[in-house]
Amino acid sequence: MRGWQALEGKKSWRPAFGACFAVELVVYLTGFFFYKALPDWLMIAILYYCGTWYVGLIYVTLALLALEGLRLVNRLLPWYPVWLVSHWKQTKLGLFFFFTAGAGLLLAHAFHTVANPVVRHVNITLPRGTSGNPCDSMTVVLMSDLHIGEIIGKEMVRRYVALSNAQNPDLVVLAGDLVDYESRFAEAAHIEDDLQQLKATRGVYAINGNHEYRANRYAKEKWIRKTGAVLLIDSVVLIDDSFYLAGRDDFVNKRRRSLHALVKDLDRDKPVIVLDHQPVSPSELVMNGAALGLHGHTHNGQLWPYPLLMKFIYECPYGYYRRGNTQFYISSGIGIAGPPYRVGTVSELVVLHIVFI
Repeated sequence: MRGWQALEGKKSWRPAFGACFAVELVVYLTGFFFYKALPDWLMIAILYYCGTWYVGLIYVTLALLALEGLRLVNRLLPWYPVWLVSHWKQTKLGLFFFFTAGAGLLLAHAFHTVANPVVRHVNITLPRGTSGNPCDSMTVVLMSDLHIGEIIGKEMVRRYVALSNAQNPDLVVLAGDLVDYESRFAEAAHIEDDLQQLKATRGVYAINGNHEYRANRYAKEKWIRKTGAVLLIDSVVLIDDSFYLAGRDDFVNKRRRSLHALVKDLDRDKPVIVLDHQPVSPSELVMNGAALGLHGHTHNGQLWPYPLLMKFIYECPYGYYRRGNTQFYISSGIGIAGPPYRVGTVSELVVLHIVFI
């Protein structure tokens, strides 16, 4: 409505403006109702197109709401400059182009953020234990939420692998949501071959996320095992007689084993690192004496202002924090869910520099 009003002085442009919205609606409904029948290349194009509209209009709408607030203030306490009031048509048209250009530039930056993950270095100190831990230190690469599918494909995964290998890690952990929805995109592109190139002296380990429980669950599990990663589903491994790595099934599985059941028979003199996709139960890790919890899932909201909402949902939606003797790191993820844009958040590969003392 505001866009239509802004084009009051350019009425010949209004049909094209209206057609943009009509086309978007038709494209969206086509994808919504016929996604099973459409070829993959067309469905991917629809996802990009509609996702771009969705993200762009979030920020155009927020800008317009802010403008409405200014208009309300002006009605109660007039403060608009005389020139602006006397040239209202030109002002509206100028705002139209300003908002459109601003949204375009923001989208370009948001896409660049996804395409170029940052490397986040975090220093962690863990207890060595009294039984003689042979390991003094190690480098762990944490990647979560790859969401391999229609949007995150072979090229991006190769970039992730190269970024991980450049860190020369001792251990790589993939903290859930490796696959977005269908596994057939990863299978068709043979992305398992790329993930097999991950280098780590102490191995590559993975856990399930909530997206592993969507669509073809068992096909996803079969494909993940082809990547060369050891899939931990409510299981624990002892690495180099130095520490335990406990991989929990995702929280959506209400029948998953409790953390207590996983660790009760372990040598508690050795530190326990817990992989759990969703950071929903920090108290459980604290009560069971875990040394470190590694999580993903939240994407830190991915698009501002959603990060603000995340703070009301999770005790800590992103980053490092500590409760008692238990430390946590919640990653914002290296991939994305939905449209390939991030605003106010980053795609990250986390490098944990762990020292045992």
